[in-house]
Amino acid sequence: MKSIPKLPLAEWIESLVDGMERTLGGFFDGLSLTIETIVDFFAGLFLLPHPLLFIVIIGIIAYLIGKWQLALFTVIGFLLIDNLGYWDETMSTLGLVITSGLISILLGIPIGIWSAYSKLVHRIVSPLLDFMQTMPAFVYLLPAVTFFSLGVVPGVIASVIFAIPPTIRLTYLGIKQVSGELTEAANAFGSTSWQKLFKVELPLAMPTLMAGVNQTIMLSLSMVVIASMIGAQGIGATVYRAVTQLKIGQGFEAGLAVVVLAIVLDRFTQNLFKSKSQRGD
Repeated sequence: MKSIPKLPLAEWIESLVDGMERTLGGFFDGLSLTIETIVDFFAGLFLLPHPLLFIVIIGIIAYLIGKWQLALFTVIGFLLIDNLGYWDETMSTLGLVITSGLISILLGIPIGIWSAYSKLVHRIVSPLLDFMQTMPAFVYLLPAVTFFSLGVVPGVIASVIFAIPPTIRLTYLGIKQVSGELTEAANAFGSTSWQKLFKVELPLAMPTLMAGVNQTIMLSLSMVVIASMIGAQGIGATVYRAVTQLKIGQGFEAGLAVVVLAIVLDRFTQNLFKSKSQRGD
């Protein structure tokens, strides 16, 4: 029995990537320079003060956002990171996570709003998000390295692709869950589309939207170890080296720094838009 010939899918993908590399090379170079500058800015900003001064500042911010429990954990956690000797690596990782998180949020929220307003856009975006969330994260490293070489930039790009779906989905969900009576009342009072969006829909959708932002930041942080495989520096590179060299103790220490950073970022984003009455005294 004659077998069906295999589709040359791999060749098609490689041809597409080669074509994009030839025609969009200048754009990718400019994007790479921009992302690298942003990451270096945040990393340099976090490394600028002495670690103890930074810990005091972040502790005060944590108290203002989440009261003394969050402040205590933040101070102790960052003192532990400094004591273990992973301060510079952790700050570099924080710069990478903040950059990829900001890009994901700045792109994801408008796309989520657009999806909520347009059924056609939602039909197009929804399967793309399913694809992005089910594709193994390692696969994103291949085109990222092809277009942006090795270093922190492909790590940021891979993190954005991996982490952006929750922001888009939950922004869409939050807006769609707004009561129809409220939007009709806004229309009855003569509100424009922008007024209705910014004064009615987005404020009511904010808890759901912030849950998406929280998940996006956590997914960005989860990519730091994977991104270290393509040259992204930071605490992820330390974890990766410890794994490849079977240094269990060093791997545990570096992993603990990632855990502390993850918990702090998680609690910050959870408490950022909560009211004082919700947080409690």
